[in-house]
Amino acid sequence: MAGALPVAAQQAVTLDPITVLATKTAEKTSDALAAVSVVGLESLERTLPSKPSDILFGIPGVSVQERADDPGTAVNIRGLQDFGRVNVVVDGARQNFQRTGHNADGVFYLDPEMIGSAEVVRGPVANIYGSGAIGGVVSFKTKDVGDVLRPDQKWGIETRGELGSNQTQGAGSIFAAARVNPKFDFMVGTVERSKQNYKDADGNEVQNSGFSNWSGIAKATFRPADGHQIKLGFTSLDSRYNTGQDPSSVYSTDVNNNVATARWLYSRPDDKLFDFDGSVYWTNTETAQTKISGTGSAVSGKIGDSRNFKIDTIGVDAHNTSRFETGALRHELTYGGDSFRDNVDTSGFGTVFTPSGERTVSGGFMQLKTNYDSWLEVIGAARYDSYSLNGGGYNSEGTRLSPKITVGVTPVSWLTPYVTYAEGYRAPAITETLVTGTHPVFPMFDLLPNPWLRPEVGKTKEAGVNIRFDNLMAQNDALRIKGNVYQNDVYDYIEMTALSNGDTAVGGATCTNNAFAPGFGLCEQYQNIPHARLRGFEIESSYDAGGWFAGLNYGHVRGRNVDTDQPLAKISPDAVTTTLGARFFDRKLTVSVRWQAVSGKDASDIPTDSQGTLIFPQTSSYNLVNMYASYQASPDVLASFAIENLLDTEYSRYMTTYPSASGTGAPVAFPQPGITFKGALKIRFGDDFYKKG
Repeated sequence: MAGALPVAAQQAVTLDPITVLATKTAEKTSDALAAVSVVGLESLERTLPSKPSDILFGIPGVSVQERADDPGTAVNIRGLQDFGRVNVVVDGARQNFQRTGHNADGVFYLDPEMIGSAEVVRGPVANIYGSGAIGGVVSFKTKDVGDVLRPDQKWGIETRGELGSNQTQGAGSIFAAARVNPKFDFMVGTVERSKQNYKDADGNEVQNSGFSNWSGIAKATFRPADGHQIKLGFTSLDSRYNTGQDPSSVYSTDVNNNVATARWLYSRPDDKLFDFDGSVYWTNTETAQTKISGTGSAVSGKIGDSRNFKIDTIGVDAHNTSRFETGALRHELTYGGDSFRDNVDTSGFGTVFTPSGERTVSGGFMQLKTNYDSWLEVIGAARYDSYSLNGGGYNSEGTRLSPKITVGVTPVSWLTPYVTYAEGYRAPAITETLVTGTHPVFPMFDLLPNPWLRPEVGKTKEAGVNIRFDNLMAQNDALRIKGNVYQNDVYDYIEMTALSNGDTAVGGATCTNNAFAPGFGLCEQYQNIPHARLRGFEIESSYDAGGWFAGLNYGHVRGRNVDTDQPLAKISPDAVTTTLGARFFDRKLTVSVRWQAVSGKDASDIPTDSQGTLIFPQTSSYNLVNMYASYQASPDVLASFAIENLLDTEYSRYMTTYPSASGTGAPVAFPQPGITFKGALKIRFGDDFYKKG
């Protein structure tokens, strides 16, 4: 099921993309017994995304937190985000960067032009995919040789240019690939993207909302023997922008993100015992900042002061699938393990809120997928996790076994209901455990470390249904529907907790008075909430009749602290996204409209801090309409056009905020861009061009 709903010249058969995210075995998304969504390259090329958040637009249960003055993106799935609750991977490499401030606690940087496809699985059903993902997994795959070359091409070059309005924005890319021989191919590419400060629908320029990105990629694939592939890849991004809002602090920022991967795959149709996939990776993300304006202090920095935040993640992931039969039962046994180590290194002013340290997380899993005839599927799995964390003179560790069971039945060919029980385990992050220091502005308060934090355990119950019809109302049409309801009980949920003067923190420290803020909650500490509960339901649907197509997605989630009956902070408002499109001129021209209606977020559904101030500002409901058009002039020429915010609606997204100018009171919501026009042209040529000539 195409998660973002098709807005491209898709044939009906493309409603069944293949996913491996839920079970590490290939299956159609419409058959997967999990809430899985896929966004393919065809959709990406026609919707003209400028940020990764644009790619995830409309996927039910998925939202983002991002500041207008920072191109980094934090993914929220079913009300869970930050510190690895959503595992974001690029070509299998984890993106664990985190810098504590007035933004999300966990963002990643990636240019959409580098992406070949994106997969999302919601909930901890993919716990075999890696530790910590009690919210879900988002997997981005960068472009490969097959995305640049047609199957009959030996070599080729693909160029693409894009221009946009709302001030000035644009992007340019070039990718070159070659199939040297059946045993070796490679690809290289680069992308440049720049964007000036945008204006909201009222015509106000949003300060520091522009950025400039450069990205590069290199890939090589070797096939030394039948069934074997060795894939090497390297991507790099350099992003430059100013972050902050005057008269508060503004920082000149340079982000570098590098990902190196090496992967060995082995698969042959005649080999039932071995279907192997193993990889090692390195992710390095570093943010260098220099203060260029605002008031100065030892914590927030003086004009000209610098600071650096760096995380290096080294990881390994390997698994194998063995297939066999016992009587009428068909089995797929998948087993493997993974491990990663985060090394956080910070320096300069204000880095006490993002402490240095080291964390190692490892796990092993086994999953048995059994099918009986065509009507019964049972998936049982267990994952064992362990972690160790140290820094600042503190250390902690833990282990746990997390089970999963899914049962699906197909009484008729078009209907598959299923039920799932799955558990996930998230180790505390370095910042949650070791953060210490004093908030620099009024009201001043102390941040206390908590090496006694217990890991989070998510226990999800889910019931879903897959519905699929072909030739329903017309020849070769297709209807696909995925729906589910769920309840995720998170035990020992980790949340920042306010303490008043004289209160005893976890570990025995006493919160002491501070003359700068008498009468206020004077300390904050990450603590375990005994029981948090998130409930919701989602629907994802699409219909394609060839000449026209339509879709409907809806996501609803609510989350509360069970013990206090208070709302959780990062629960996204309800959103419904509809799509309607048509194809003309032998399906060369595709026109579509997407309408997203998002509900408001009022004070009763937002928690407050110790001073009674809302953690995030209230937001009003809004309707966002986007229009897309694309013309495939030839197999090698594609022209695309988009109008975003067609109705020029003034709106703000929940959690997309910056601190108030005084440093006190509720944060301020960033207004989103007003009406924006984009146009792009992609041209590809290769060895067959000269043959034809």
